[in-house]
Amino acid sequence: MKKKPYHHLPDGTFRNPEGSPKTDPNVKWSFKIFNKEKKKLDLTIPKEHVIEKEKVLANLKKFQEDDYVAWIGHATFLIKLGDTTIITDPVFSKNAGPLIFGPKRFTKPALKLNEIPKTNIFLLTHNHYDHQDMMTIRRFPFKDSKVLLPLKLGKYFTNNGFSDVNEMDWYDEININDNLKVTFLPAIHWSKRSLTDTNKSLWGSFLLNYNGKKILFACDTGVGNIYKDFGNKYGPIDLTFINIGAYNFYPIMPYKDKSVYHTNPEEALEVAQNLKSKKVIGMHWGTFVLSLEPIMEPPIRFKAGAREFGFKEEDVIIYKIGEIGSLKKLLDYN
Repeated sequence: MKKKPYHHLPDGTFRNPEGSPKTDPNVKWSFKIFNKEKKKLDLTIPKEHVIEKEKVLANLKKFQEDDYVAWIGHATFLIKLGDTTIITDPVFSKNAGPLIFGPKRFTKPALKLNEIPKTNIFLLTHNHYDHQDMMTIRRFPFKDSKVLLPLKLGKYFTNNGFSDVNEMDWYDEININDNLKVTFLPAIHWSKRSLTDTNKSLWGSFLLNYNGKKILFACDTGVGNIYKDFGNKYGPIDLTFINIGAYNFYPIMPYKDKSVYHTNPEEALEVAQNLKSKKVIGMHWGTFVLSLEPIMEPPIRFKAGAREFGFKEEDVIIYKIGEIGSLKKLLDYN
């Protein structure tokens, strides 16, 4: 029999790469403490951080023939690469949880679901409610999109009318066309949607190789020794998308600003540095309260840490919700 990869456990569940950090088994989650501390947060987003809908729609039209990156909110981006438009972890619901439960948005998506342009690729990194949104999946307007997602999650799409659904294990590759190849890579994270399905589906990141340019949608991850390996094997990465929010669970967790499964802003820069990234976009903040850091702290710390990790400040990028930027300008190509 062929030996199973390290991340496949005998009981059918999955685990992080060898040598990855683990949670402290003595820490007990407390919704009571979390909700008490959450009430202390100021949820005021500066007006200038959200671009008005009319301008978003106008910019979509302006860039419709170009390669671009657009931030819809949280981990939801539109990435246009030639004739291929990709959407990442689309969440358009008002809350991240089952039915009416779970954290509510404090910023709206930049576009409504029926306003997004035609997509060809739907990327899903893992099954947490702030990434796998069943309302969005059920109502998604382009069900002929090619879905790329981790092992054991395909049924959520085939049961809702998607016809081209591709479950991927770590290091699987799919050639989309002559110009675009997608590789599914490990991340330091976990999966869970109910009381009984912890780590029964896989999680990960997507490496997009587009005409020789490399874009890593790293999404949700903690720090791990895999990233130096990736830097050596796949680097330099031209552009990395990575989480910079949801890192502070103190006083529930014993350490402030530290989470095993979400990098804080400085750790995100360290991961990007290990990947030999040229530029890095911070995401997974400014939409839902998933942790206890001030809501506008992640981008401030992210930009402030640039030089310490070998980046120019302008190469550590924060988008406004609704912002659309030229990928050619970002990656310096014609």
